[in-house]
Amino acid sequence: MDTASLHDAYRALLDAAATVADSASVSAPPAGEWNADQILAHVAIIGSTTIAAVSAIASGAHTTYDNRMALDPWTIDRLITLTGGDAGLRERIRLQADALCALGGPALSDAELDTPVPARLLSNGTVLVDQPMPLRDLLTGLAEAELPGHTEQLLALLPGRAAT
Repeated sequence: MDTASLHDAYRALLDAAATVADSASVSAPPAGEWNADQILAHVAIIGSTTIAAVSAIASGAHTTYDNRMALDPWTIDRLITLTGGDAGLRERIRLQADALCALGGPALSDAELDTPVPARLLSNGTVLVDQPMPLRDLLTGLAEAELPGHTEQLLALLPGRAAT
């Protein structure tokens, strides 16, 4: 699997996070939305969940994929505390990106990437996926939807920017 798009999506997210962190002024998120640290903690939890699934498949074990912990406010706040906030979260995400690009690319065979993984994905209280999907599709979804969406969410915190 070519992980160039995953690498690019992580790079764009980390660039956006650095831009927000370096900004002299950051807008408060709309009611019910996350601030920059909460967005990054969510992404880091998703990264850990994805690494766990990829590692399980690589070891020949069965696994599941469930993003509900990455939506839990207590878990998000706990990770912010454990990593020390923005800089620690960005470093964790950078290292997770390296791991996923290595594991999701040359380390796995096509048969492993095509392994169906029971998945439950929620967003804003709505179930998006509740069925098995190939591991490859989880990685592709991360690159094509999850990371770009959170990149835009971060950039929307900059004054004069609105979420697209």
